Amino acid sequence: DYDMKTWEVTEYNTYDWEDGDHSYEWEIKSGDEVLYLELADDDEPEWTLTKKVSLKSVGRGIRKFIKENDDPPNMIPYEGVEYTIDEGSAGYFCKGGGKERIEFLCWDYYDLSEEKTLTIEQWGEDKFEAAVGIYVEEYQFTNILPGS
Repeated sequence: DYDMKTWEVTEYNTYDWEDGDHSYEWEIKSGDEVLYLELADDDEPEWTLTKKVSLKSVGRGIRKFIKENDDPPNMIPYEGVEYTIDEGSAGYFCKGGGKERIEFLCWDYYDLSEEKTLTIEQWGEDKFEAAVGIYVEEYQFTNILPGS
């Protein structure tokens, strides 16, 4: 359970990063709501809970900016919050934790409090995705149901 709702795991994925680190992602659903719980285990476990949002809602010119500059802007305003870029990474997405690896680029942003996160991903030349979320603690989740 999280946020007084029961969640079910509907997908599991892993990420292999260029620096040798790994992270783990669980797609979880409660009714029509879909969230992504991610564990990055660099030096200490770091949990984030995100939801996908349209790239246009994050900023109309971001796709063009990335294509022209090979990187996104240093700051992105989204829903009244200013997010500042923290790092860019290259990595591989492994659906279901399997062997097939899909290469992608990822840029992580944080708000001033470092409690909120915004991520932009580039898959190939022309596919972009965005997600926003928060940092969470493991103890905030109990009894998430395994996928059926």
